Amino acid sequence: MSTAQDLHPQFVTDDRGEKTAVILPIQEYLLLLEDLEDLAKIVERRDEPTITHADLVAELTRDGTI
Repeated sequence: MSTAQDLHPQFVTDDRGEKTAVILPIQEYLLLLEDLEDLAKIVERRDEPTITHADLVAELTRDGTI
């Protein structure tokens, strides 16, 4: 899911016309959940040390993974 414009919400309104709930196609809902899970993982791991792509490839090559 890239932006809010990609969503196709339908709104449930009360008797005064105020929005009270949202209905989304199931696929869009599932993609939103996946995005939330990804963001939560990013937040959990933000303080972990990083390595360069070249170092990662070298490590994977040494380990025989690639």
